[in-house]
Amino acid sequence: MQALSAKITLADFGEIASQRLPFAQLMGLQLEEITHDFAVMRACYRDEFLRPGGTIAGPVLMGLADAAMYALVLGRVGPVELAVTTSLNINFLRKPAPGDVLARASGLKFGKRLAIGEISMFSAEHPDVIVAHATATYSIPPGDIS
Repeated sequence: MQALSAKITLADFGEIASQRLPFAQLMGLQLEEITHDFAVMRACYRDEFLRPGGTIAGPVLMGLADAAMYALVLGRVGPVELAVTTSLNINFLRKPAPGDVLARASGLKFGKRLAIGEISMFSAEHPDVIVAHATATYSIPPGDIS
């Protein structure tokens, strides 16, 4: 069985992010890999990400999880602007040390109107240790899933 390719490329997503997702630039988000089945995104470290106690702030991890899920959805259905988050649940498992954080989003279920996925986040220096785990649901406008 041949693997399906993503419906957008890294360059496509980069253009969408630069034109339509200003928060992605503010957060230093970079899509590193995209396929039909998963997406990997990086939050490039900035001192502003730290909260008291010297750990990456929760809102940074939540934004990273949401953006990785958005990339996954676009990889599956193509450049659909009106695909939107309907829920995002996150569990903070360990304190991520200051540094880049990676998120790997993978699909749990893709239906006609909803996409459900999970996102595992880890410090770039320690890819074997999950620091946060999220699940997310995206609403897909009618006629955009294939």
